[in-house]
Amino acid sequence: MLVRLIPAVLSLLTLGAHFLRRGQLPACVVCVALCALLALRRGWVPLLVQAALAVGTVEWLGTTVLLTRARAHEGGPVLRLVLILGFVTAFTAASAWLAGSRRVRAHYTPPAPPVESA
Repeated sequence: MLVRLIPAVLSLLTLGAHFLRRGQLPACVVCVALCALLALRRGWVPLLVQAALAVGTVEWLGTTVLLTRARAHEGGPVLRLVLILGFVTAFTAASAWLAGSRRVRAHYTPPAPPVESA
């Protein structure tokens, strides 16, 4: 089950590095905190991580468009840029999907208390 969380951790750390490079320290701290939050076995943790990764996917899409336009305006090659950031975007989206999978949610959901029969 923990193997299903490795992509989420990698995506969050990559997103945190992206925010740190752009000088957005609070967003970077949130990404690192979400990685640490995965250690808590609460039912809302996978939903929060999944939502953060979905927002991260949108961030990567916007970054891809922004950097592609800037590179094209400069007259530089854009194919490699689009391929790399496209992979990062797809990996982040896949990480969000895995973070919300049934097995991950089952791991974070506490077992139901036993029912006593009279």
